[in-house]
Amino acid sequence: MPLDPKAREFLDMLAAAGAPELTDLPVEDARLALTSMFAGQGAPEPVARVDDRSLPGPAGEIPVRVYTPEGRGPFPVLVYFHGGGWVLGDLESHDAVCRRLARTVPALVVAVHYRRAPEHRFPAAAEDAYAATHWVAEHAPTIGGDPHRVAVGGDSAGGNLAAVVALMARDRGGPRLAYQLLVYPATDATMDAPSHRENGDGYLLTAEAMAWFWGHYLGSADDRWNPYASPLRTADLHGLPPALVITAEFDPLRDEGEAYGDRLREAGVPVRVTRYPGMIHAFFQLTMVF
Repeated sequence: MPLDPKAREFLDMLAAAGAPELTDLPVEDARLALTSMFAGQGAPEPVARVDDRSLPGPAGEIPVRVYTPEGRGPFPVLVYFHGGGWVLGDLESHDAVCRRLARTVPALVVAVHYRRAPEHRFPAAAEDAYAATHWVAEHAPTIGGDPHRVAVGGDSAGGNLAAVVALMARDRGGPRLAYQLLVYPATDATMDAPSHRENGDGYLLTAEAMAWFWGHYLGSADDRWNPYASPLRTADLHGLPPALVITAEFDPLRDEGEAYGDRLREAGVPVRVTRYPGMIHAFFQLTMVF
């Protein structure tokens, strides 16, 4: 399919604004720019309650934001990890998408602000994501959640972390997860899939930017082969929770996300892979555009 007209309009708007590439900015400036792009999407969708709190982590407190939907609990729980290449993104940049998930699933959504690179390189983000998930699974009733229905999810780098947490939970004997929502996940640090060449320029996320993100996140070249960095490189994917993998047609990450879905299916994991035709990376959180 051709590029979706709304996607084309959004890309043309960015080009007309003449804004620099995020990866050309100092990290702190890039963080502010990304949060401004995603946070300024109109009035927030209402949910019953929003609470900011912190959870214990391996290197200190982990900030989280808990979104409680309307209705009577206990609710299924989605522990959500924001995208941003492990470098950018925060609780504000993904507030809109978490509110939408809480309202439409409906579910209790716990958004996790893990340690970011380059200040904290791999595996800091993954260990924070796992620690937060473990805490939520153990204490779900105290926040209105059902401990038997805890899922993980995230977009882009957050999708990577969701897949990694599912692996960690299997390998470390818990917690038992009910589902994994992987939205255009980064699954392979080698970046050798055809979609990196086909969609590597002109569709918001570029192959050059992904190389920049991986370069900030990984501590060494050997890390790219570590399954907790590159889930696609995991030798055995048996015993993982059911998954929904969402990809976008004009996204450099398309093929590696779909390849991960294929690997899950081959391992006997119930999985649904949905490619959104005409879409670009980040469409999932651009709630006012799509």
